[in-house]
Amino acid sequence: MNFFCVETGLQYHLRMLVLKSPKGAAIRCEWGNRSVVVFPEKQEKADALVTLFRTPEEAPQKGTISWPGEYDIQDVTIRGIGHNEGAQISYVVELDSVRCGFLSSPLQEWSDYELELLGDIDVLVVPTDDPKRVQKLVDEIDPRVLIPVSNGDESAYAEVLGVCGARGKEAVPEYKVKVLPVEGREIVVLKRG
Repeated sequence: MNFFCVETGLQYHLRMLVLKSPKGAAIRCEWGNRSVVVFPEKQEKADALVTLFRTPEEAPQKGTISWPGEYDIQDVTIRGIGHNEGAQISYVVELDSVRCGFLSSPLQEWSDYELELLGDIDVLVVPTDDPKRVQKLVDEIDPRVLIPVSNGDESAYAEVLGVCGARGKEAVPEYKVKVLPVEGREIVVLKRG
């Protein structure tokens, strides 16, 4: 997509963000010729700019992040938010001005401080292992796009889809972020690879 900025008279190009669920609860974010893989089931060589893990590794491999903190890799801003004294990590990834939140499983209660670190989220990917926590966090975070991801408990997943108004919604192989909804919330059900 090309955009023209009236104030500066400059034209700039935004790449389309594409989200997929290749396997299990893993999510792959692609834009242009780059990608970020979030929460793969196991450590494997990925053809991604960076791979984000939910638990810290003592000696992380090159191209992986598994600790709380702030990272900036080739115009991608990443914030790791620690839970349980850093034993579990959730992430905020900003790509071309789209802020994506990836909450790790098992889903935790979030403190006001952690919610402040999370900030405003455009696209929220949330595990469905605790439907009551999902509902509470979605209400607090108020994302424009919600992507519930099953992590094995199909009854909890179905309950979350029902609470969100997405029960029976057709699963899609990928979600393309073209324009974020201005009002309301879009619920996306991804097919698992």
